[in-house]
Amino acid sequence: MKKNNVKKTVVASVLAISMLTTTSVGLANNSLQDFIKLAKNDTPNGNNKGGNSGKTFNLSIMHTNDTHAQLDNVAKRVTAVKEYRKANPNALLVDAGDVFSGTLYFNEFKGQADVEFMNLMKYDLMTFGNHEFDLGSGADGHKALADFVKKANFPLVSANTDFSQDEHLKGLFSVKIQNNPKSSQIYSGIIKVINGEKVGLFGLTTAETKDISSPGKVTFNDYVKAAQKMVDEFEKQGVNKVVAVTHLGYDDNPAYDNDLQLAAKVSGIDVIVGGHSHTKLEKPVIVDKDLAGKTKDPTVIVQAYQYSEFLGTLDVEFDKNGKVIEHAGELINVSLQVEDAKAKELLAKYSSKINDLKNEPTGATAVTALENPRSSTGGSSVRSNETPLGNLITDGMLNKAREYNKDIIMAFQNGGGIRTAINQGPITVGEVITVLPFGNTLATMKLTGAEIKAAFEISLKDYPRENGGFLHVSGAKVKFDSTKAAGQRVVSIAYKNADGTYTEINADSTYTIATNAFTAKGGDGYDVLKKAYENGRVTDLGLSDWENFRDHLVSLGQVNPQVEGRIVNVKDEKPENEYPGGTIDAKDFSGTVEIPKIYNGDVTVSVTNTSFLGNAIIKGNLTLIGIPSSNLMLSNITVKGNLDLSEVNGNIEMNGIIVDGETIL
Repeated sequence: MKKNNVKKTVVASVLAISMLTTTSVGLANNSLQDFIKLAKNDTPNGNNKGGNSGKTFNLSIMHTNDTHAQLDNVAKRVTAVKEYRKANPNALLVDAGDVFSGTLYFNEFKGQADVEFMNLMKYDLMTFGNHEFDLGSGADGHKALADFVKKANFPLVSANTDFSQDEHLKGLFSVKIQNNPKSSQIYSGIIKVINGEKVGLFGLTTAETKDISSPGKVTFNDYVKAAQKMVDEFEKQGVNKVVAVTHLGYDDNPAYDNDLQLAAKVSGIDVIVGGHSHTKLEKPVIVDKDLAGKTKDPTVIVQAYQYSEFLGTLDVEFDKNGKVIEHAGELINVSLQVEDAKAKELLAKYSSKINDLKNEPTGATAVTALENPRSSTGGSSVRSNETPLGNLITDGMLNKAREYNKDIIMAFQNGGGIRTAINQGPITVGEVITVLPFGNTLATMKLTGAEIKAAFEISLKDYPRENGGFLHVSGAKVKFDSTKAAGQRVVSIAYKNADGTYTEINADSTYTIATNAFTAKGGDGYDVLKKAYENGRVTDLGLSDWENFRDHLVSLGQVNPQVEGRIVNVKDEKPENEYPGGTIDAKDFSGTVEIPKIYNGDVTVSVTNTSFLGNAIIKGNLTLIGIPSSNLMLSNITVKGNLDLSEVNGNIEMNGIIVDGETIL
């Protein structure tokens, strides 16, 4: 490649991280065509990057993350991999976790379909996501995960995960870095030789897994210490090019772990291929400062969104000391590829088995699409805001639970457990299972009012950022103030009575609520609920959540849930005494001395046969017309615009009238 054929991306200082704030900036990167050329080891000035010259070395990586058993597009992903590999035969293919859970393919085949396609694409390695441990609380424990590992024609890596106490996984696990890694084995890290150069790769899994999944006896250690240990061990073995394949989240909760923190805290990591936060990094991001703002060797971070929608690609050039000096990265849109014939044929073996279930009608119809929004920027999300779908699910939970205990006051469901949307039109069983794919059961709990409040404080702790533990609710209204500190946000919680009125919960009283067994056992960090579970205050009804949901949909027939103000941020709440302007009937105009009515706009009132108007604030002009029944008394009225009395034919008395504009008589 000639020098003028490629626009180089020189690593520069573009990211500053402090102990309190994290800001990221992606560098402008080379085009896809440019870095395909780079990956061929045809470098400027004739320098070979394969390691033979000892000058520079080029590494190409394809990457996926959070595919969540989305296999309907897998034949197109196979094509994307083949096409990139054709141009870059030495490129690595890695996955950053969460292959498990999310579709009927997983419900039916427990990861076996996914791993067969990963073998077909010749993945080089994978790390564990939190959802790989979703089945841990079942009767078979992590047997399905062990079967996945055993079938994999590639190794799996995680340096901060201890499998030694799990009966199914301990025999597959080695803590040592392996120079000649075997397929179907789990390692802390491995060394691969590419074009004569050693590259160290290791994995990390979020410690949040213990709160948001069911790892059982699998435990997670400090990710920073584990990562630094890996870097140091690689260095001892003469490896100065290090790739971390992580399921931590790009900018996820730093109280647990994330990639930005990892890059700033650990020296010696050159590339981080991430997952967990479903972040769409269209271009790589560089971290070249530590937490104190001191310059460090650069770390390149990439992540490829979710659901196999993109194949991430990265090309990195290292100098002779293993320092990143250039990089280029793109996301290849999988939907734009043609289907690979062999993969399409293989998919039919699996898809044919689930199509009958997938297409079985429930008998219910969605009047409009039931969305399941996500947002990483504080916008509307199933993990931070009330949604129609969340209301629908919790209504079904509450109705079913009350068949067993009529005293249950409310039901709540974690937003992270609601996985996808429902299309407008007839609702199928497949859609229902895909919305609630984890096989949870319905549970009831006895909680004090104080414990319920503590649970909703956890629910709202990250607002407006997403929190998988955000609680959707039925049978109650929750008001909170996002301007307050986390842990002090809940303003009030009131449950709905049979007559439609609401009663605020009492901190010292005991109530019965319904939720799914995962949340009841303390999932998503609900320690307050975990204590109740350990104290024997939980009854697992053993009823499948998706079956309960299906039954509720059938009972409705025409399904059209709405946002009802069940979860309200008082910062955004309009006062109950505020009204729009317009033509107002005289009998509806007046408020009270304590609570005057507020009109946002111009107001016109006919005072014919009226003797009193009062206790109002008009944020506009007030125009009165007509003939009063006798003297018209105007009392305690503030008009921000003009008061026009020119069309009133009768006597007017005024008391406590404030007019900012003109009074027209």
